[in-house]
Amino acid sequence: MLNLKKVLGAKPKEHVDAQLATMYTPQGEALDPLHVWEEHPDPQLEREQFETLNGRWACAFVAGGHEPTDDLAAVCAAAPIPDASVFQQAIVVPFSPEAPLSRVNRQLQPDEFLWYRRSIPCPELGADHRCILHFQAVDYACAVRVNGRLAGTHVGGYIPFAFDITDLLEAGENQIDVCVADPSEFGGQPRGKQRFDRGDIWYTAQSGIWQAVWFEIVPPVYIERLLVDADPVTGIVAVAASVRETPSDAKRAGRHARHARHGQQEAGAHTIHVEVYDDEGDLVGEGRDGAIVESPRLWSPDDPYLYELVITCDEDVVHSYCGFRKVEMRCDEVGHARVFLNGEPLFVRGVLDQAYWPDGLMTAPSDEALVFDIEAMRNAGFNLMRMHIKVENARWYYHCDRLGMLVMQDMVQGGTPEIRTWDWSYKPTLFKLSWNHFNDEAPDHQEKLGAGAQAYRDEWTRTCRETVQLLENHPSIIGWSLFNEGWGQFDARAATELVRALDPTRVIDAVSGWYDQGCGDFKSVHNYFRELAVWPCSRGRAFFISEFGGFSHRVEGHSSLPECYGYEIYDDIATWRAAVRALIAHVEALEPKGLAGYIYTQVSDIEEETNGLLTYDRRINKFA
Repeated sequence: MLNLKKVLGAKPKEHVDAQLATMYTPQGEALDPLHVWEEHPDPQLEREQFETLNGRWACAFVAGGHEPTDDLAAVCAAAPIPDASVFQQAIVVPFSPEAPLSRVNRQLQPDEFLWYRRSIPCPELGADHRCILHFQAVDYACAVRVNGRLAGTHVGGYIPFAFDITDLLEAGENQIDVCVADPSEFGGQPRGKQRFDRGDIWYTAQSGIWQAVWFEIVPPVYIERLLVDADPVTGIVAVAASVRETPSDAKRAGRHARHARHGQQEAGAHTIHVEVYDDEGDLVGEGRDGAIVESPRLWSPDDPYLYELVITCDEDVVHSYCGFRKVEMRCDEVGHARVFLNGEPLFVRGVLDQAYWPDGLMTAPSDEALVFDIEAMRNAGFNLMRMHIKVENARWYYHCDRLGMLVMQDMVQGGTPEIRTWDWSYKPTLFKLSWNHFNDEAPDHQEKLGAGAQAYRDEWTRTCRETVQLLENHPSIIGWSLFNEGWGQFDARAATELVRALDPTRVIDAVSGWYDQGCGDFKSVHNYFRELAVWPCSRGRAFFISEFGGFSHRVEGHSSLPECYGYEIYDDIATWRAAVRALIAHVEALEPKGLAGYIYTQVSDIEEETNGLLTYDRRINKFA
């Protein structure tokens, strides 16, 4: 039964153009701009020789005149480098200029360029060694130049990239210039919850460099990517490596063309040697392209046991890790489909994580801030966090791996600039029958869901593939969530087949919310306004309440705005806390009836939303 009173209470409203209150988390308040994110950014592919470039850069906002739907990588590459006199402002990387911790507090406009500049001394390079410049995430399109020459371009706000800048370096100081363009929602690309017209469930748009920047020195033959498969049945750790080879000057002219272009290749003739160490530092297995661990200790939330890997290819040595665990979907002894972990049924007790901070926006103030959220949710009794429509910092997944927090990973959504309120929200909320009668392969339906543009569908598919490939080694990730509440949804069956082929080792929530297409491992519903219950679904698919709750309580002095948004508002924290606990107890009582799990909304307040278990500034745990 639909609770119409709650529906009307949660209806989006007209917003006053109020300034967000400036708030700092404890970690952000303690931040030293000269010492920002100094940990190695990628714990799964770590070398000893690296140097962070986080901290102070110079920046400039320059008129561009480009359109949101232009080829923005090409536009950035063609933009003339500004004169030094233009760089009058400092920015703290990796915080976006819109974030208070950047010390800029300026919104990049869709027709502007944001330029970054920093000088670095020429690194000491051994014979034929290379200098690789890494960017963990830049929103949205960019061109990188070193000493005025183009190192490369990149498009996509959530996926890391790197350039070999060795041949662009000079003796002495070297100037790095990064030109960024970001159309935000006006470009139609996958972008997450960012909007210029923030409000309700949409948050402040951000831009530019928003994750770590670093460089590392590598030998002429080096590992660029790892695929690690730890089989809990056989104890085999299989390692596949993508290797890049740069021939020496003496050999370059005679080498095959792919080598002369610094081409990527599989390991091939290069030997990949793997050593596996336990948590006591003892060698427990080694071999070529993998190793066998006798009676491996399994990874689980109760025992998040990780093995250290040392992987060698010629002169290159990288450190990584793995966890042995098996995820599958099958029926329990009474016929209910459930997620099984290591052969045992797992009841998912999840919480939605949108991963925004008042001082850093999509960038956590520090590594400690990532850990704080994970530990707070573990202490609250949750065993899973759903990373919602965002690819988070690599260290967040590492901390989930080592702390035993399961992860359901969303794909980043986007599409039409307009908010399609009727098709994304009102119609499915009011008319449940619409959920199973909406073919997302039909062009007119794709248009209604904001996915009518082929360019968006192509970029979503590419980003989906890259997301799986980026994160597939993390034992904490047990499933992929592809589309959320119809927003930008299209061809869910084809997307499920794509992800299943890329990664058959995890479960798939193809359509979270509504507009189910009968694919994936779950009948996955969002239920904020109806009586919580287990609904019928086809055999072999699990029933999953992938969002519910959203009860709101605003804490004076710890909220961004005087107004608040949520699905049921409580003025008293004790009453709110009792209501949340009663609701969670009610949904957990559905487990014997076939419920496979739930996702409570949400980890923290965010701007206008005050439905978090933590306040936005992380200073008060409302649920404790």
